Amino acid sequence: MLVRFRRTIFGVFLRNPLCNDAICFPLKIIGVWDGSTACLSGRIVENGGVMITFRRGGDICSDLIVVDHVAIQVLSRSAVFETNLFSTPNLMIHETMIRKQEPIVLEPAFNDISSLVDAARARVLHAANVGLIDLYWGIGQYLSTRCASDGWGKGTVDSLAALIRSRRPEWRGFSAPNLWRMKQFFDLYDGDQELSTLLRELPWSANLHIVSKCKSKEERLFYLETTVREHWNVRELERQIDGGLFERTIGAGPMLSTALREMHPHAVTAFKDRYLVDFLNLPPAHTERDLQHGLVTNLKSFLLELGSDFCFIGEEYRLSVGMKDFYVDLLFFHRGLNCLVAVELKIDDFKPEHLGQLNFYLEALDRDHRKPHENPSVGVLLCKSRDREVVEYALSRSLSPALVAEYQTKLIDKRLLEAKLHELYEQAEPGRDGEP
Repeated sequence: MLVRFRRTIFGVFLRNPLCNDAICFPLKIIGVWDGSTACLSGRIVENGGVMITFRRGGDICSDLIVVDHVAIQVLSRSAVFETNLFSTPNLMIHETMIRKQEPIVLEPAFNDISSLVDAARARVLHAANVGLIDLYWGIGQYLSTRCASDGWGKGTVDSLAALIRSRRPEWRGFSAPNLWRMKQFFDLYDGDQELSTLLRELPWSANLHIVSKCKSKEERLFYLETTVREHWNVRELERQIDGGLFERTIGAGPMLSTALREMHPHAVTAFKDRYLVDFLNLPPAHTERDLQHGLVTNLKSFLLELGSDFCFIGEEYRLSVGMKDFYVDLLFFHRGLNCLVAVELKIDDFKPEHLGQLNFYLEALDRDHRKPHENPSVGVLLCKSRDREVVEYALSRSLSPALVAEYQTKLIDKRLLEAKLHELYEQAEPGRDGEP
């Protein structure tokens, strides 16, 4: 009998006329012979099984053995067949079709299970960290109470640490300095519900950096909230504190155009007035190409400085307008603002004409590259320096959502930043300079 192979899977009824039993077997013929024909024959084998042989020309293409309702096949690729009524003295095969069988794709299942495992691990680690912070809080509270009521001092705490070390040498983290830090930790945040909740979101080492380096409640709150939001590790937190991010952020907000404030109300928190790129190790005399290459080479560090919502798209991003090509230095996408962010680098002072070039790039991005669900693109001019009054004049008439920021290749003395911030606080106080 002729068999034509296609890419669909069929099955057959096997019926033994002697006992009138009929069973439907789905058959997978191995190999794909599109447009060709083959012959089908079958015979009863030992143990009541059936061997079905498929021939193409004079060659055997595939043997399928059916034993106890189990189909055993050899070769390697699924193929399909269709048949007409065929009979032998002891076997009758009727045409029947079963549903198409697709290969099982396990990649989505693996990804789903991986997501479950990762989520479970994150919950366990978070719970462990919360438990550790609660433990240190409780120890700090105990030591604070005993110091207040029983006159304990550093000498007593030193003796307590030595006793713990002798009785429980396997315990780690209970040295005299660390016990004293636990007390300071409790004393600093006791009664401050706003901060005490954030404490448990950070590891102990991050909390110690904030306690030891931040001088005011406002500064501590700033770094607690920013570290949680940006998912900083301890090293990045230390870098940002040493770089005076709090002073740079509070001292002067980013210089935004009116259009940017109206189109993206949250832009004031999404961008910074100054970006610290000390990780580049650039020489004092560097080119724009050096700056761009350094930022891309150290992209992870640059993204940490920009913020967790920034996603890198590319450098020298081509914009074709008319018969000419133009190139954006760096192109990002901001998930929070849901928009493209074009960054233009300038290694000299800000000039008003820089905005004209940036406005052109934003228009090209919005017309030819922005998706329908995305918000208008934002432009960032990242300059080595700028005159804030010149920038304010230039941005006041700009119709594009843009801002002008500075980049700094070296850490600024934090004492200078603190002094500047103190000056701004004094100017804001009522009653100064004859103001009511």
